[in-house]
Amino acid sequence: MSTYDIIAPIKPTEALPAVRTIHPADLVTALRRGLDDFRAMPTHLVFIYMLYPITGLLIWRLAFGYDLLPLMYPLAAGFALIGPFAAIGLYEMSRRREMGLDMHWKHLTDVFHSPSLPSILALGGLLLALFIAWIAIADGVYTAHFGAYEPASPTAFLRRVFTTPEGIGMIFIGNAVGAVFAVIAMTVSVIAFPLLLDREVGVSAAVLTSIKVVLRNPLVMALWGVVVATLLAAGFALLVLGLAVVLPVLGHATWHLYRFAVEPDPGPRPPIEVKSRPPHYAAEFPASFFSWITGRR
Repeated sequence: MSTYDIIAPIKPTEALPAVRTIHPADLVTALRRGLDDFRAMPTHLVFIYMLYPITGLLIWRLAFGYDLLPLMYPLAAGFALIGPFAAIGLYEMSRRREMGLDMHWKHLTDVFHSPSLPSILALGGLLLALFIAWIAIADGVYTAHFGAYEPASPTAFLRRVFTTPEGIGMIFIGNAVGAVFAVIAMTVSVIAFPLLLDREVGVSAAVLTSIKVVLRNPLVMALWGVVVATLLAAGFALLVLGLAVVLPVLGHATWHLYRFAVEPDPGPRPPIEVKSRPPHYAAEFPASFFSWITGRR
């Protein structure tokens, strides 16, 4: 008897997608193909001119404008927790290239028309909750070691972190807790988002399949986690703009990792239907803005 995904039912599900055993060489191939996708598609322009400079400025403002310097590192490290969700458009671009479809950057937003959108948003919300919990715990770890200490400058803060017993203890405990959060986030989402784009499954099936992949390939997936963390650290070290290259490459590579890790669906996935809308003119404003309420186009 068929069962339905009770969280985001899309179609009857007899069993979870079959997963494969993968090898370190597959990670190298996935990264190489991810780099090839990056070179072939101009999606990095969106990251360079919009997303990551804004992210960098927000983190900088939070850290230096609102006395949140101690959370600078947790904020940067925590970005890896929501990175799989942030890269959802990149998975779609790799999927389109694989199928020989148009690769214009405007298709980054096609995911908003996917029948899996509720599941994608639900899983994204889970990662966001993990991110918020991580920041709260990181703040607690800082307070437990330094109390109400407010650094006068970045130099003074770094000196205290790296030259005092309290600072060394905070480094070890904070990174250990962060590693736990990173493992949880990677386990539930490493191939879940690509699977949701590619197959008619709900969020629970996608998460369970992701967990299956990690449990079947623990060492290889741990190595993938190290690769992701290393490349993200390098991207942040390059004044955030390095992420304009690192994130697209990792996003595209994750799609190819999914292809290695999960058996393909024997049935075709219905194409994502993007509804076209006639142009609206300035003279029609603000009536055109509320056309979705009135049903007029």
